[in-house]
Amino acid sequence: MGDPARLLDMIDVTPPFTRADAMAMQERFEGVSAQEMLFELLVGELRGRIAAVSSFGAESAVLLHMVAQVDVDVPVVFTNTQKMFGETLAYRDELAEKLGFTDLRVFRPDPRLLAIKDKTGLRWSYDPDGCCDLRKVEPLRRALAPFDAWISGRKGFQSGTRTALPRFEEDEGRLKINPLADWDKAKLDAYFAEHELPRHPLEAQGYLSIGCAPCTTKVAPGEDPRAGRWRSFDKVECGIHAPTDYDPMI
Repeated sequence: MGDPARLLDMIDVTPPFTRADAMAMQERFEGVSAQEMLFELLVGELRGRIAAVSSFGAESAVLLHMVAQVDVDVPVVFTNTQKMFGETLAYRDELAEKLGFTDLRVFRPDPRLLAIKDKTGLRWSYDPDGCCDLRKVEPLRRALAPFDAWISGRKGFQSGTRTALPRFEEDEGRLKINPLADWDKAKLDAYFAEHELPRHPLEAQGYLSIGCAPCTTKVAPGEDPRAGRWRSFDKVECGIHAPTDYDPMI
């Protein structure tokens, strides 16, 4: 018989990043441009550990262009809720092709869960939180399983719930990076013009924040850019992004 002492397999359940790590990153990159920050992270410590998540919405081209300028092999994750505008799907393909990304990953809702929880496809009309969880949050959780960090396109100016948005957050043990947190609409528009990036075709029709077709309406002049999302519901986020509670003084 062999040695009675056995080596036990151990599973490390320590999260890759903590809130303290996110706050340290926030301090480290204070005053550094979004482009410089992405370059340092994507070619350095996060190489092979990070994905870019994009809705391919009205302003998505700016961040995607920045990522592509550093590394076109960074995985780009898109969650197709199966309630998207056809224009968004066409724009996704056009933009990904133009920028040269080599690893576009499309995740969809689990059909078994849809059969149980949204058989009619109308859950959005009476339970938008449940619909988002089923069609956005759960697929994204699967998509991000191989990664320690991800890049988000959120901007602080988009709504009142995002005004204190930091560049770095801890999200379910991962590092979530918001490179454009402090960018305003004028700066985004200037970047579009400078780099001749194509606009989402629905933007010219008054859709300033574009999500799923049933829950997205046009935005009137002077309204919050995200006013057209879930207009008839007491809802401001899909569940992928919770309203930030970040306090720069903590």
